[in-house]
Amino acid sequence: MRFHLLTIFPDFFAGPLAHGVVARARDSGKLDVVIHDLRQWTHDRHRTVDDRVFGGGAGMLMKPAPIFEAVEAILAPAREERQARKQRVVLLTPQGPLFTQATARGYAADCAELLLICGRYEGVDERVAEHLADEELSIGDYVLSGGELAAAIVMDATARLLPGVLGNDESAVDESFERTGLLDYPQWTRPADFRGWGVPEVLQGGNHAEIRRWRTEAARAKTLRNRPDLSK
Repeated sequence: MRFHLLTIFPDFFAGPLAHGVVARARDSGKLDVVIHDLRQWTHDRHRTVDDRVFGGGAGMLMKPAPIFEAVEAILAPAREERQARKQRVVLLTPQGPLFTQATARGYAADCAELLLICGRYEGVDERVAEHLADEELSIGDYVLSGGELAAAIVMDATARLLPGVLGNDESAVDESFERTGLLDYPQWTRPADFRGWGVPEVLQGGNHAEIRRWRTEAARAKTLRNRPDLSK
């Protein structure tokens, strides 16, 4: 799978790409990441990517022309052709639907190339959302200074679901949000006693059927305690 990151701060991704799952996936050839500087598609000496908002208001808005030209140069120029090639364009914005584990799994299963548009300033001209992006996407109900952090999160969550990236594909099965309506069950490691806090006896007994039942009930209890909205 190939990620395209369209940004005005290409150096931002040096850290996220150098560590952990994403770095291992790139090294193994299971993931390709290409960073594109949006300013390469500007045509003035100041390399301008933003302008004033029609109707007034604070801040500046990202212009449509550089973004359209960039996407059409990086991927197939026509939306229908992009769909046939399993290329998807995502605009990262607080106004989009929430990014979930199901979204990440869909990207990992269905996309050959995923281009993430990283917004900045007061946002992006609406014509990008209406006529260029296949979808808008938000990582949460809050506002960031730009889409780069969001892009790193989407990339990490998706990359770890690609076949072979985690080493053991079963590692991604029993996790929070993979089972409908449940967080992951609580887990412990050695020592069995730490400062007087012990590990549940059932986990030390070796009865795998009992352990599975206990973990299911523990996951339900933790979900009700920490995220009751998931059980509605």
